[in-house]
Amino acid sequence: MSLRPLKRASPSIEPFPSAILDSLSEAVVVVDGSRHIRYANLSAEQFFGIGRARLVGHPLDEFVPEDTPLFSLLDQVEGSGGAVAENGLTLASPRIGTRFCALRLSPVADSDGLIAVSLVEQSIARNIDRQMSHRSAARSVSALAAMLAHEVKNPLSGIRGAAQLLEQSVPDSDRELTSLICEETDRIVALVDRMEAFADGRPVDRAPINIHQVLNHVRRLSENGFGKGVRFIETYDPSLPEVHGDRDQLIQVFLNLVKNACEVPGDGEREIELSTAFRHGLRLAVPGQQARVNLPLVVSVRDNGRGVSDEIRAHLFDAFVTNKPTGTGLGLALVAKIINDHGGAIEFDSEPGRTVFRVMLPMQTPKTAP
Repeated sequence: MSLRPLKRASPSIEPFPSAILDSLSEAVVVVDGSRHIRYANLSAEQFFGIGRARLVGHPLDEFVPEDTPLFSLLDQVEGSGGAVAENGLTLASPRIGTRFCALRLSPVADSDGLIAVSLVEQSIARNIDRQMSHRSAARSVSALAAMLAHEVKNPLSGIRGAAQLLEQSVPDSDRELTSLICEETDRIVALVDRMEAFADGRPVDRAPINIHQVLNHVRRLSENGFGKGVRFIETYDPSLPEVHGDRDQLIQVFLNLVKNACEVPGDGEREIELSTAFRHGLRLAVPGQQARVNLPLVVSVRDNGRGVSDEIRAHLFDAFVTNKPTGTGLGLALVAKIINDHGGAIEFDSEPGRTVFRVMLPMQTPKTAP
């Protein structure tokens, strides 16, 4: 498909081609010979995190550093006059973060040096395998939790009762040991109680949920508890449709993510951004359903801490994996299970100074309405 010629002074494109390009899930921008953006579709707004009016007419290096491979590919297209495609390139800037992308560049026919650039983010596709491993981890923990609840809690109650009886007959110097047995028994029971959440196999009690109300509730809880002194930023899409999910479970998901973000070590003022967006074209196969499910609702939790260490990055959502001195490693495993039960997906990108967890959820539709 070719775009109609553009005049240098005009920042827009004919309405009909624009409607076609706006329907595409990949980001498309058109740049001229001076590397100014002449056109951007709706997906480009989501890719760059900024409105089209702010993109069009501005130099490309305002949003993407000149040392990225994109500019060398533009030079190559300009020199050869032919299309260029490149997979697995990393684009990084403070504005867009780090994106793992496939790029397609081609000259626009019958135009004055315009080049169409298609940017397809591959980080989601690359992380689909992670979703499968998250689901496997959640199923394994569910089976372990069911076994522990049955085989461990009953003996523990007997051990604690025996320790209490001994406490009445031992000398005062030994009562410290019986108290230690009771305390450690209680700690193990509390851990098993937390794991019992994984053994809950009941279907999710879903209803239309305003995700912004959930996030506001989480923010208020955080600001009055573990998040005191943390600066919260809210970047919400007010037109976002309702989520098809369970309110209490979603509060638990985002409370865990925000709590982790608050507890990650960092330098300077701590900052957490809660954001929502609508992402076109994201579909995922969900167990128990033949059709692929649309997951257009994206909720992100970003912090400016030191990031996820390389040692636990690949197993972050597995049970008992943590880098906190007093952590149990069950928080993110439970998050993965709840999101899996909702038919959604979760991914993360992390580097020093910027870690983002993205939760992708199905929206409420006439077919899913109660």
